[in-house]
Amino acid sequence: MIRAVIADDEASARSRLRRQLSSCADLEIVGEAEDGLSAVDQVVSLQPALLFLDVQMPGLNGFEVLRALPPEAPRPLVIFITGFDQHALAAFEADAAAYLLKPVLEERLLRTIDRIRPLLDNPAGHAQEIERVERLAHTQVSPLRHIVAKLRNRFVLLAPANVSFFAISDGLVWAFTPTAKCLVNYQLADLEAGLPPDQFFRASRAALINIGRIAEVKPFGKSTFVLTMDDAAHTEGLVGERRAKLLRQLLPGL
Repeated sequence: MIRAVIADDEASARSRLRRQLSSCADLEIVGEAEDGLSAVDQVVSLQPALLFLDVQMPGLNGFEVLRALPPEAPRPLVIFITGFDQHALAAFEADAAAYLLKPVLEERLLRTIDRIRPLLDNPAGHAQEIERVERLAHTQVSPLRHIVAKLRNRFVLLAPANVSFFAISDGLVWAFTPTAKCLVNYQLADLEAGLPPDQFFRASRAALINIGRIAEVKPFGKSTFVLTMDDAAHTEGLVGERRAKLLRQLLPGL
């Protein structure tokens, strides 16, 4: 059986797709997600072989869902579902990714599944398809509206403005807020590229801080500063001379 998850914020669209898929005797719908965060959770917990993924969803869009998956999570084959978006369609065509237009036509749906089905028993083709989808997801980069973080056993969405700073510890990237410390599945460079440069400042190779969450700035030696953040531990960090020049631009008056 092909284990599949449907991720779409419209209940009617999920119901329609489930009904259309009922003719596929070798396919089982094991889960549904109504938003991007739920989609991440379903993929991680259920490990489906196939994911029907709506591109436009609240919280996280379809591409953000794929980028937010933890590295250790097995990647499903993906069939994207989208409204008529010329930019998205051009991207799908360029990467030969499987996609369906809303409203989904059953004939096109079944043809697309027929194209995907042989890949499940073909390791080389399967890996190539996963790589194609990963490449597509990472080329459709948009400003980060939300940060997916893991807090204990669950995924949560963090608004960037609520994060005091991001820091690398033991090879992992963590988000620190005034009340919690959460694991995030982003490289620091990706966070820096996706977050507003006038709000987030690369204080060091291992730290990206939220300017609005600095509690205190203390001069330290020649042309350097120690920053105290507003997280629960009031974490302190040193800003060296080279980066201090940028900090002065962001905080006039230093």
